[in-house]
This record gives sequence, C-alpha cells and structure tokens, in this order.
Amino acid sequence: MIARLARYRRTVRVAAVAAPVAAISLVAAMVYGDERTTTLSTSTATGPMELPDEWMTAQRLSDGSTELSTEVYTEARAEARNVEIRTRSMYRPLAERQWEFFGPSDIGGRVVDIAVDPQVEDQLFIAAASGGVWRSSDAGMTYEAVWPDDWVQGMGAVAMTSDGVLFAGTGEPQPGGGSITFGGDGIYRSLDRGGTWEHVGLPDSHAIARFAIDPSDEDRIFAAAAGNLFVPGGERGVYLSEDGGDSWDRVLAPLNETTGATEVIIDPTNPDRVYAAMWDHLREPHQRTYGGPGSSLWRSDDGGDTWERMTNGLPTDPDQGRWGLALAPSNPDRLYAYVGTALGPFRAFFRSDDGGDSWQQTPVTAGQASQSTFSWWFGKLFVDPANQDHVFMMGVNLRRSTDGGMTFANSGGVHADQHKMAWDPKVPNRVYLGNDGGMYRSDTNGVTNSWTKATHEPYTQFYSVDVAQTDNQLKVGGAQDNGCNRGYNGVGGGWDAIGCGDGLQVIIHPENPSIVFGCSQYGSCYRSENSGGTPRQNIGTGQTTSERRNWFTPLQFDPSDPDVMYYAGDRLNRSTDNGRTWTAISPDLTDGGPNDDDGYPWGTITAVAAAPTDGDTIYVGTDDGNLWWTDDVGATWNQVDEDELPGTWVTRISVNPADEDIAYATFSGFRAGSDRPHVMVTEDGGATWTDIGQGLPDAPVNSVVATTDGLLLAGTDVGVYVSAWNGGEWAALGTNLPNAPVMYLRYHEPTRQLSVATFGRGIYQVDVPTCRGSSTRLPLRDPGVGVNGVLASCRQ
Repeated sequence: MIARLARYRRTVRVAAVAAPVAAISLVAAMVYGDERTTTLSTSTATGPMELPDEWMTAQRLSDGSTELSTEVYTEARAEARNVEIRTRSMYRPLAERQWEFFGPSDIGGRVVDIAVDPQVEDQLFIAAASGGVWRSSDAGMTYEAVWPDDWVQGMGAVAMTSDGVLFAGTGEPQPGGGSITFGGDGIYRSLDRGGTWEHVGLPDSHAIARFAIDPSDEDRIFAAAAGNLFVPGGERGVYLSEDGGDSWDRVLAPLNETTGATEVIIDPTNPDRVYAAMWDHLREPHQRTYGGPGSSLWRSDDGGDTWERMTNGLPTDPDQGRWGLALAPSNPDRLYAYVGTALGPFRAFFRSDDGGDSWQQTPVTAGQASQSTFSWWFGKLFVDPANQDHVFMMGVNLRRSTDGGMTFANSGGVHADQHKMAWDPKVPNRVYLGNDGGMYRSDTNGVTNSWTKATHEPYTQFYSVDVAQTDNQLKVGGAQDNGCNRGYNGVGGGWDAIGCGDGLQVIIHPENPSIVFGCSQYGSCYRSENSGGTPRQNIGTGQTTSERRNWFTPLQFDPSDPDVMYYAGDRLNRSTDNGRTWTAISPDLTDGGPNDDDGYPWGTITAVAAAPTDGDTIYVGTDDGNLWWTDDVGATWNQVDEDELPGTWVTRISVNPADEDIAYATFSGFRAGSDRPHVMVTEDGGATWTDIGQGLPDAPVNSVVATTDGLLLAGTDVGVYVSAWNGGEWAALGTNLPNAPVMYLRYHEPTRQLSVATFGRGIYQVDVPTCRGSSTRLPLRDPGVGVNGVLASCRQ
C-alpha cells in the first residue's frame, strides 16, 4: 500500500512507516483502494450550494466548466498583454491614457498575511487578497505598494528572513463567500525588500497559504501549497527549498488530488520538527466540497524527510473541513488546533501539551468559536510568543483565550472576518491583525478594544461604482464586506461608510446627488435623501415582488426619466416615484429557482437596461443565460432564441444612446476552448444577436458601456478595452491600470471620464479620448474599422 501510495503521489521523499501509518492506510484504502474509484471528496456532495454565496465564482463557472485554473488566467493575461502591445503599436493615443487612482485609501480591504521586518523598525509587509504586496514604514498606519501593478494581484502569503529576503506566495488560499478568490502563479522572492522581484517556483500551485523559514538555516524554507480550488491535481502539499528559494521539492504529498496544504510550522527550538495542516476541498459549478478524507494534521521529526499523521485524540473520519493549527513559541510542546465540518460549521477545538503525541478536545463550542457556518473562510490560530496560554482564534469576531484554549471571548474593536496576526519581536506587546476590513495594530497585546486601524490602505475590493451626473467628483461604490461607501471629496479625499453589509449596487440620482440608493447582498436596498446617510427608506425584499434575488441585485434608473427605476429579482419591478413604491412588470424571466436539480444557476435577473431614447424599451439578462426584451414597458416580453446565445451568466447590458434597437450584452464564464462569446450586439431590437467579442482576451466581461459618440467600453477580469459600436476591433485603454479584475464601469458623458471599480485596488478613472468617425454606423466586424477606421482616429 505504501509503495502504491508513493507512486500515486509522485512524492520526492519516502513516507514514514511509524504507528500512525495505520490511519494513513485506512484513509488511503478509502481513497485509492480500487483505482477505478474516485475520491470521496469529488463524488459526494458534502457541501451543496444552498445559497448563492459564491456569486463571483458561480458566474465564472456558469458554462459548466471547471476550468478556473491557473493556466486559464495565465492565458487570458498573456492575451491581454498582446492586445496592449498591439495598442501601443497601432493606437498610441489609446495606449497612453493615464489611469488615476481616485480612492479610497481610508476603507481598507481583505488582508491575508503579514510579515514583520526583523531588522527595520516599524516596518512590515502585508499580502492583500487581490491587491498585491504592500509595505508600511510607520508601524502599520499607512501602506505603499511594492508589487508590480501588471502582475497577478491575488496573494496568499508573505514571509521574511532575518536578513531581509522577502517571499511572496500568490493566489488566495481560502474560498470566498460572495466573492471569488483569485489564483496565482507561484512563489516570488525579493532581495531588496520589495524593490524588485523574481519568480522562483511552483507555477502550478494556484495558491500559497503559508511559509515557514528554518531559524537555524534560513536557506531552508517550507511552503504550504493549497492547490487549485476548481481543478484537482497540480502542485499541492508541503514543499521545501534548501537553497533559499531557487528550487522546491515536495516533501509531503496529499492523500488525494483535491487536498492541499494550508499550514506549515517549524518548532523554533527544534527545527527538525515541522507540522503541517492539509485540507481536502473542491469547488464545482453546482456544489462545494470543503472537507473530506484528505483533511488531516501531520508532523515530521527529521526536517521534513518523513511525516506521520497525528491521530491520537483527533478525528479520523472524513467529515473534516479546514484545520487551524498553531504552536506556542514560548513552549513548543504546546499546540492548538481546531477543525470545521465539511459543510463549514465549527466542529471542535483541540490542545496538545506533548508536541502532538496526544490531543485533548477542549470545551470550546461553536458559539465561542465565532465561526458562523464558514470555518473554511478562516482556518487560523495564533499564540502570543510570550505566553503559551494566550491564544487567538480567527472567526467572524476575533476570539481570545487567556486560559490555554479552555474558553474564548471577543477582542473587540475590529472589523469582522479575521485572517492573520503577527507580533513585532522588536516591540513588546505590539501585534498586528489583518482581516476583511484591512490592517489593525495593538500595542497592548491584543486586549479588547486596544486596536488602532490603519489610515491609508488603498486595496479595497469593489463590486460597483457610480458617479453623480452633476459632478464627476462625487462617487459611490459597493465593496466586499466593507459596505456601501461615499467618496464626495474628490481625488484622494476621505470616504464615508453609508450602510450595507457587503456593498453591492450603489447609485446616485441623475439630477440630485443627495438621493442615493445602496444595496446589500440579495437585494436588501435602501433609499436615502441625505447622500446615503440616515434616515433611509428600506426597499427591495419587502416592497417588491420577487421570490429570488441575486447576490448582486440590479437596481437601475431609466435614463429617459429619473423618477422611473427598475429592481430585479426573478421578476422585473418598476417604480415611477423614484423608488418609493414598486410594481412587478414581468413574470419569472428565468428557467427556475434553487430547487432545480442542478442547484445553480439560481434563476435570478442579473442585468437590466432601459433605452435612453425610448423608455418603453427594456432589455433583461439572467444568471442562467436568458435574454429578454420588451418595447411596451413589460406588457409583452420576447425571449431571445437560446441557440443564438452562449448560455452563460449575463453580467451587464448597455443600450445604444442613440438607438433603442441597438443593445450590447456581456457574459461571464470562460470559453474553455469553445467559441462562446463574451460580448454580443443586437441591431434589430433584440430579435437577433451577433458575437463582437472576438479579439478580447478570453476572460469574463463584467461590464459594458456604449458612449454617445460611438465607442464601446468593456471591463473584464484582465483589463479595460475599447472598440467602436460594431466591435470590429478591440484595443486596451491605458497601460497603468493595476491588474485587478474590473467589476463595473461608469462613463460620465459630459466630461468623458470613465470610472472603474476594481476588485482589490479601489476606484480608478481615466479620460476617454475622442475618435473621429466613431459615431458612423459601420458593418459588423468590418475588417477596416481598426487601422483605417475608428480606433486609428482616436486622439488626445
């Protein structure tokens, strides 16, 4: 069995044959006992998608593919670079557009790892979930980017040696709840504290969860590779470099191809002793399986040459989700661990006082753990370096124990959803905390309400942006786990929180910027006449007619009449009194709801657009790939022939400002080698549709805008692109926009300013150039529309 298992794993070292191997063999028999049998984790739906909590993931998998692999995004980014090169060569005025960061810098965003500089006072480095690596030189109060804007922005881990060599592991290792977590392309190293970087290995790891550096020999570095959330196989498990990162060998292979490593810890007093946590998890289009037989805890006593699974006092059944694991630096025999179930809820908390030889379950309950139903989002424990009994557990709240893990209470005063803590060895009692809200510092060892939030952290993950038609310096946006926000103070100015949980659709009245609408998840929206402030009138779930609402529920003004608004669940609702009252004007426009056998798609409207030239004409798109139109305000509805459409999630619709019969629809989902389109146009009021997205990188298109002078703007996971109305050729718009997904576009017609919501780098804006002849109607995909036509005529 061991020989077969070793061959299957393709591990580079020999597995241990100590007592715990019996448990390994038992699990291995379940997984590999018959090579014709698939693993439990891929054949059993341990985590069906009861709610559309993974909105961004679901739309990207809406073609039924599981091809959200590192390679897919690598190919898309390569295609994006080719478009940029072509743009610089042929359409220089477009390439030379300069994107400007508008803000915010005072909101923050998800931070997943922290490395305190061991030499430089008050300096630390952090990994922003989808925003690269950042450095603070003032004890965590302000941050500047030290990661190239045009590289992959998804991050998982950072670590630094005692002499200042910095390592970064790309790809976020915990799956999102509502948001996607973007994968990476391996490990990078900087010899000058983030000034320059080089790629040093594991390009197919997808997500690096943690580093551990041997204090006795800092050329020995362990990396926990979590693997691809969507595709089994690849570079998974614990890897070791013995030459400072130049090369990596796998020293602990997972039990199956859906398991990866999420923790690796070195005993500081005995570097030959190394611990690791493994997590069996897979995300498929219609379910998530966040646990299984591969989830387990391991120990090596010979520097990683051989490993034993720790089982004495720990569960060995397959219902194990993500493990959190920590060691007390002041007493390395003291270990703490907790585990969730495969469905997500907290399961149990454990403690060992003999270096993992045996474990005891403590009385900690799910309520004390503050894990909610998604322990997979956290999976981390941290122990005070000076006190073995002082331990912190990551959860919705930051939970703190002073009695060795017997009981936990809140350490309040911080944003929800905790991910990382790090103590500064140079400053007693100074500890840093990273969570979904950004960075915090405590100078009193993390006691309740001792935390100070960073003041400058420009790595917010935005879902949407809107701009006041009366003043393009007035902006609002919805942010992942950071609510609805108002930026009415210009470039670089302060932003204000204006309600919401996760901030989704946020819009400003076209004529009165004091009237603001904001939405949380699943269409829980409000109306404010105080620029988003109180009092707020609740709208949506109680005032509209819909059985189902998408995570990002569309809420839109009719551009021909600002008193007319649209709110969409499975039915389209219309208001004629500026959102105060609502009436359904459609039947269910989807193929069904959450009781479908497949579970997902969920049967919700995801895109709505009314024609600027004719308020009777409305176009609607759904998460299950349907397109509809009406030209009589919903009295009759017409469905587009499904054979004309890609069948994937409709992300946005834009109607031509000069002609209600011309409309554009964009689609998510990777084509996965097929010719499924991402941008389509109708020129006959919705009856027929044509693919005009050829030439764009093969990545989800999240937003589209048609301008009055004949340009078409598209925001994608890998950049912003411009074409003519007919989409004959696409060019990159500007060259200095950070390579974070662009989730939403808002074009301000009077000033030609385009604002974009990036998922990880805040709000950016650029002035769109004018292009002679762009308003001229040209045949679809005219081969002359590029060099000899519209794009070649663009000017400053």
